[in-house]
Amino acid sequence: MRYDFDITILSNDRYVDDQNSNAYQEDLVVRQTLEENGLKVHKISWSKEYFDWSKTKVTLIRSTWDYHHRAVEWNSFLSNFSGKNKLINHEKLIRWNMDKHYLGDLEKLGITIPETVFIEEGNQNSLIEHYQNSGWPEIILKPCFSATARHTYRVNSNNVKSINATFQRLIQNESLMIQPFLHSIMDEGEISLVIIGGEFTHATIKRAKPGDFRVQDDFGGTADLYQPSMDEIEFAKRVVSKCDPQPAYARVDLVKDNNGQLALIELELIEPELWFRLFPEAAEVFASVLMEYL
Repeated sequence: MRYDFDITILSNDRYVDDQNSNAYQEDLVVRQTLEENGLKVHKISWSKEYFDWSKTKVTLIRSTWDYHHRAVEWNSFLSNFSGKNKLINHEKLIRWNMDKHYLGDLEKLGITIPETVFIEEGNQNSLIEHYQNSGWPEIILKPCFSATARHTYRVNSNNVKSINATFQRLIQNESLMIQPFLHSIMDEGEISLVIIGGEFTHATIKRAKPGDFRVQDDFGGTADLYQPSMDEIEFAKRVVSKCDPQPAYARVDLVKDNNGQLALIELELIEPELWFRLFPEAAEVFASVLMEYL
């Protein structure tokens, strides 16, 4: 069969052409590196139904940063796409990683996570009851299907009643989770380690703006290169080793829990920001791994 492209990079409608965005710049580093290695590369929004996916060998998910707002369309895309070419990461990993219940799966495999209570769709208890039952003075409430801090709230005795209405609306249609508020995120930040082909390449430390707890740049957070300890690197590699099948790339987000223990706060296998613009050497490693899939 004749392929038009070796690799198609998936973005979304906004970031395909928004040259001022970090997403565009990240995709550009990857694209240029792949092209320098002699590959034919294409970039398209994941929601463009007219594209013939069978004409590309490998499809690489990168900046599809609206999928969590378009869950029905995204699931339909994955189903329709299935089997037409090699999807990176693997569809099985993507579907598993879309739902934060994966944290519970990893905990059962020996990975330390912050204390977590999953509240399933349709639960009849109020947020006030869940908050009181937790015994934690402050909690973080978030959906199990979420990204970029969608409906993520810092809850305490002062605001639990006012957030309860939002909780009651959300729980009718999706599962939620609560965790104790981790003060280390504000005091020390959140460490993100990038693992490509099973090996550590680089790391960043993400910090929230003063007075906030959300480290995403959408809310004024910053990210800088970080030199992790061997313990942090080994922790991240151990997390990735639990995945089945093994991912081509992963971002492992680590924090200190309220007992001072290293814990997994997120494992990002779908469309994580990998900060190639801060450490372009990793893009070469990425290109080598992707070429193995060809």
